[in-house]
Formats: sequence, structure tokens, C-alpha cells
Amino acid sequence: MHEINVAMNVTIEPNKPTPVVPEKEIALYYRGIDIKQTIKVLEAGKYVLVTEFYSNGLELLKEIHSYLQKKLPNKTFLEQRKYRDTYHKLSNLILLEIVDHKLEVKKSPEIGWLEKLYPENEHFFLSFSQIQGLNSAWQWYKKGIVIPVLRNKLHPYYGVYFPTRFEHLELFDNWLKRYKGDKKTAIDVGIGSGILAFQLVKHGFQKVFGTDTNPNAIIGLKEFMGETKLSRKIELDFGHLFGKWTKPSELIVFNPPWLPITQEMNRLDEAIYYPKTLFPDFFKEAKKRLLPDGKLVVLFSNLGQLINSKNEHPIEIELAEGGRFQLERCFKKSVKAASKNTKRDQHWRSEEAVELWVLTHL
Repeated sequence: MHEINVAMNVTIEPNKPTPVVPEKEIALYYRGIDIKQTIKVLEAGKYVLVTEFYSNGLELLKEIHSYLQKKLPNKTFLEQRKYRDTYHKLSNLILLEIVDHKLEVKKSPEIGWLEKLYPENEHFFLSFSQIQGLNSAWQWYKKGIVIPVLRNKLHPYYGVYFPTRFEHLELFDNWLKRYKGDKKTAIDVGIGSGILAFQLVKHGFQKVFGTDTNPNAIIGLKEFMGETKLSRKIELDFGHLFGKWTKPSELIVFNPPWLPITQEMNRLDEAIYYPKTLFPDFFKEAKKRLLPDGKLVVLFSNLGQLINSKNEHPIEIELAEGGRFQLERCFKKSVKAASKNTKRDQHWRSEEAVELWVLTHL
């Protein structure tokens, strides 16, 4: 088992795709086989194993798309959801075999996660979709990504959200440049890939205490920091909100999800959607952990209100009704226009702004 010891000697294991246990007899897919028959097998809820070449799996996924485009209308929102759900169901029945931490098919990508996440499992199956996700994550992890506000590349661990837009990080970096308070300690709630914590260290904070409910975030940062100076400046705890950190600090930073939850979440959605109780619980606990002259910084966006005008702004609600904090300043920064290549309807991007809220004790 891949595991790691964190604060208080708690052992945590990473989130990872669960190996599939197929039936004893499993249909095979290879070049030249009847595509229609293979799709019928998938529609019957049975697994299909891709053999020979990795590209055979890509070909099968393409054929499923073609089949569904003819079979299902794909215009309205509900039709699009049904299309996606059906594709998801069928594609997750397509399997690849892993032996000695390598894909059995020829001309397949090398994915280091197969050994990192499954060190003691030398023969198992995963769906083709899961393998694609692992492969993409491995490329990001191996090559690293450039974050404008950091000196070094970030190497995001599997299953940990990392930003692809940076306006909110630039807003925070500019605020830190002007920050005049003490820099003994800061708490980063929901540390994720560690960017805010790295910014805090870059701007002279002596100690940063970080928490996260995603074990992969803690494992990934432990590995990334290793025995470097960063590992002595940033302490981690696997826990909800403030975790075990109870001692008051001069600065608390929080970059929460920006959209209210609308349906059941999976683990990756937790980085995007917040439950109703998140903000009330956070502000209640933050009140206890902020020094009298300390500052509470929350990075947010008006995205929720642009998508649905009925969505209330959780920070505005806290300031109006919480009786705990007052507003010192709110900084805003417009978001760059969406890529012309994007297929999503993002008309609201022209009005979107990221926000940096600075709160102090009442």
C-alpha cells in the first residue's frame, strides 16, 4: 500500500482509481473485430478488454461517439447530459490490463502512477477512461506547470486540483507585496497544490500551517517539498478546515470552491463546488484562530452570481449576518476572455471578476 505518515503520526493513503474485477470470460477488442457487436456487448453492461494496441482503445471510443451521435439527440441541456452519461457508462466498461505496472497493449504511454499508486498490485485492470486520466495527470506531474507567481514549476500530484487561470493568484501576490503586518505564522485552509503557501513563504512568512481533506494534496506536497527548506517552513495536517491547528495566527488565507453545490459531488468536484455549511463553519472556526490584529483573506469570484442570479454571495452574507468580521478592503480583478477554441458557452466571462476579501475582527 502507498501510504505516508503526516502530523500526529496519522497514516493516510491516496485516492486512486479502484481496480476493476471483470468476469471470468471477457470480450476482446482488436483490429478487424465487428464494432457494432462490441458496442452491443458494452450496452449489455459487460466489459470489453482492449488488446494489441493502445490506439485500438482510442478507435473504440471514437466509434462510440459516432454511434451515440446517430442514436441520441444532443441539442438541449438534458439531451447533452443524457449523451454524456451514456458515453461515460459505456466508456468505463472498456478495460486495459496492467502487468508489472505497465499497460499490456503495444505502443502505450508509460504512466508512472501505476507503480506509485499500486506498488503491491502487479496485475490488475482499469478502465480506458481511468487510464487516460492517469496519463494526463502523469504528464502534468512529470513536466511540471509554470505558475506566474512562483519561481519554480509546480508538479501537481494525481487527484489534486491545480489552477489553469492565475488572476486570483496575481491579486494575492500583489496584496502580499503591500502587507505590513507580522509574518510569524499563517494558516492556509485547503492547501491543495500548495500555491498560496508557497507565495506566503516567498513573501517572508516564517511558518505556514496547511490543511486539506484530500489525502493526495498532503502526500503530494510532502513528496514535492522533501527535505528542502520549504518542508521546515510549511507544516501539513490531513483534516477538515483548520484540522489540528488551534493556535491563533496573524493571517488566515482561504481559497475555497467558487460555486455552490448543485448535485452529489465526486472528489474532484470538491475543489469546484462548496456545500451550504462550508462558509458558516469556516468563519466560525476562523474567529477562534485569528489574532486580535490579524487579517482573514478569502479569494473568491462573482462566478456563482453570474451563472445564477439567485446564488447568494457567502462572504457578503457573513459580513451582513455573521457578527464576527468586518470588511477592511475588497480587491477585484477582471478575468481574461475565454479561449476562442473553447466549445463551452462562456458568455459570462466578460463580466467575471476574481475577488480578494480582507476581513478583520469586529
